[in-house]
Amino acid sequence: MIAIFGAGTMGSGIAALALGHGVPVTLVDLDRSVVDDAATRVRGHLRHGALMGSFPDVEPAGLTTATDPSAAAGAELVVEAITEDERAKAALLAQLCGIVPPGTPLVSNTSGIPIDELAEAVTDPADLVGVHFMNPTWLIGTAEVVRGGRTGAHALDAVLALLDRLGRRSVVVRDAPGFVTSRLLHPMINDAARIVQEGTATAEQVDELMRGCLGHPTGPLLTADLIGLDNLADALRALADRTGIASHAPCELLLAKVAAGHLGRKSGQGFYDYGKVLS
Repeated sequence: MIAIFGAGTMGSGIAALALGHGVPVTLVDLDRSVVDDAATRVRGHLRHGALMGSFPDVEPAGLTTATDPSAAAGAELVVEAITEDERAKAALLAQLCGIVPPGTPLVSNTSGIPIDELAEAVTDPADLVGVHFMNPTWLIGTAEVVRGGRTGAHALDAVLALLDRLGRRSVVVRDAPGFVTSRLLHPMINDAARIVQEGTATAEQVDELMRGCLGHPTGPLLTADLIGLDNLADALRALADRTGIASHAPCELLLAKVAAGHLGRKSGQGFYDYGKVLS
């Protein structure tokens, strides 16, 4: 059994990925309503994934939900998938060290917070590995694995074995702000939003050109809506702070959309209008 902390978009997606490959999951969130909503989303992910051939022909494993962190006590591996906030993640990881036995692999699902920074919060930094799952987790077949400067071989091997069991291709990279994918993708999205902000092109035109001319599978602004514009703005702020590159800070249009509650697909509107809130 693996335990996943955080029942939001990423937590429920990772849970569906594991369940669809026969790995039991305990999904933990302090808010009971969030956990209940996540259980519904997980069932939806499993249905969609089965229709798209994303899972092997096995019976999905069982999902247990909980609001008490001690429910993770028997987990073979724990995934932290809460909001992209260094202090919140560090606090949770520190708490987990008092719940699971020493040597239990701890995974931070972060899109760009350096693993060595988070490792300061855990009892043994050798237990901590970063895994940047992409959304939708159950559909995208590659995961970015981050080995911190103090990550041990036992934890890394356990994570790679789990990802292999989940049918994911792993690419192991060294620790750095934004790692590889976010360091490249997030500034590109920010620049795409600036082009719309300046009136050079619409979001649709930007994405059409990126798909048709440069081979981007979805277009940067449609991708931004899938990530969540609030999550993207937070990640860009962190990237700007850690690299000292001022242009990485979220542009005015992105901040305005977040302030208006236009967060992307999850709110029903972002760079595109989805007509209703999508789960």
